[in-house]
Amino acid sequence: MTNAPTGPVILGVDVYTVATLLAGVAAFMVLLAIYAATTARDPMTKRVKALNDRREQLKAGITASTKRRAKLVTKNETTDRIKALLSGMKVLQDSQVKAAQIKLMQAGIRSKEYAVAVIFGRLVIPLTWGVFVLYLVYGTEMFADWTPFKAYGLVAVNFILSYKAPDLYLNNKITKRSKEIQKGLPDALDLLVICAEAGLTVDAAFNRVARELGKAYPELGDEFTLTAIELGFLSERRQAFENLAMRVKLDAVKGVVTTMIQTEKYGTPLASALRVLSAEFRNERMMRAEEKAARLPAIMTIPLILFILPTLFVVILGPAACSISDAFKNGV
Repeated sequence: MTNAPTGPVILGVDVYTVATLLAGVAAFMVLLAIYAATTARDPMTKRVKALNDRREQLKAGITASTKRRAKLVTKNETTDRIKALLSGMKVLQDSQVKAAQIKLMQAGIRSKEYAVAVIFGRLVIPLTWGVFVLYLVYGTEMFADWTPFKAYGLVAVNFILSYKAPDLYLNNKITKRSKEIQKGLPDALDLLVICAEAGLTVDAAFNRVARELGKAYPELGDEFTLTAIELGFLSERRQAFENLAMRVKLDAVKGVVTTMIQTEKYGTPLASALRVLSAEFRNERMMRAEEKAARLPAIMTIPLILFILPTLFVVILGPAACSISDAFKNGV
């Protein structure tokens, strides 16, 4: 004997039960929002700590002797073990480590030790997730009704994606970070022009621009602050600009770096060159906005057909259909 619902029922579901569940979910979300608001951390704290660490590394590289410099390097035991394991398996190459370190810097991850973790992930993730999918396909009956070609394709795609997962993650972070830097680059160049015309040195100008734009564009502020630090500590100022171009995967930043190097080398006016670049970048930003606006009608076509037009037809034709139906009923 089944217990019949005591409250109102819609489509066979007790309304009171559904309301109770929704109220519980709403209360949980409110508590979660309160917890997230009360435990929010300042995002600038981690960035300032990373920049201070870079400043200390540059100081140590200039003032410390070779023996003392070796003592200042902090070692991570886990990273050392992974590196020893990969070296023993003959899968750790210097070119791979350097490429991974450059990607980490472009993604905003300052620690170079994670390069070994990226290479280790390329090895471990296929051996775990790929082997698990291989067992599900060929060791169980879950995909028994699939054709051999489809089963092989599923296994191959999972192996490839699991191998590329660390690179896909880094590329996603690099793309997002480059877009954020690209948004604030014209404003940063305008401020650099003002600072150059006011008589500030290049490192002081970079530091000032980073301080002014740090909250609006934190990624760009980090890179400019780090460049100002390297300009003050590195023996060759050209190396500081080249490091900026290496840390940011953006052609516009490479153009700015080339301009800065040429002005340092030949003594050409910095303000006029930066003013031309700023105008060019602003025109590019306006063209990208116009391109997005031009694509909007084509993008809105499918939502318009699927969601807006049916609702509009129901609102317009619904009363007329009801009137026609009542007329037929009265006539009958």
